[in-house]
Amino acid sequence: MSDTWPKIKARRTTKISPWLDVIEREVEFAEGEAPQLYHAVGQNDYVCIVALTPGRHIPIVRQYRPAVEAFTWELPAGLVEDGEDPAECCRRELLEETGYPARAIHPIGTAYPCTGRLSNRLHSFFVETGERSENFRPEPGLTVRLVSAAELAQIITSGALSSQLHIGAVLQAILRSFLPLSP
Repeated sequence: MSDTWPKIKARRTTKISPWLDVIEREVEFAEGEAPQLYHAVGQNDYVCIVALTPGRHIPIVRQYRPAVEAFTWELPAGLVEDGEDPAECCRRELLEETGYPARAIHPIGTAYPCTGRLSNRLHSFFVETGERSENFRPEPGLTVRLVSAAELAQIITSGALSSQLHIGAVLQAILRSFLPLSP
């Protein structure tokens, strides 16, 4: 293929909710060939946070996820608001979900969550936290748990923390030597 192909012949975005668009693209792969329709989910970028508290624990959160109709254990995470810097979103989401303020934020990777269906990016961070806010109260329906690196490994291998995006962030933290491979 040359640099001039494929070509986007048309693009249409349908807003489904404040958090989701469906993007339809008409793609022509070669001159004279019939265009093909492709659909993608459009969302704001997403942040995923591997945090380590002063006590060397990793906060994880449990919440109900309607998409999978189940409670899941996850890392603190969330969507970047329009115009918001991903690192500031990281700071905000960590504090909102766990009560821990960010003392030092280290970007550990930016990637596409799914190049076949999603148009947003995932920004992963490793965060060294301060002490938990004394007046922190979890959001309704959200449970916060502090685990060691070894416990996190067990939670992942058991399938209880099953988001590949979050498992990828843990791997990024390990590969960049922020988290140990063993306790």
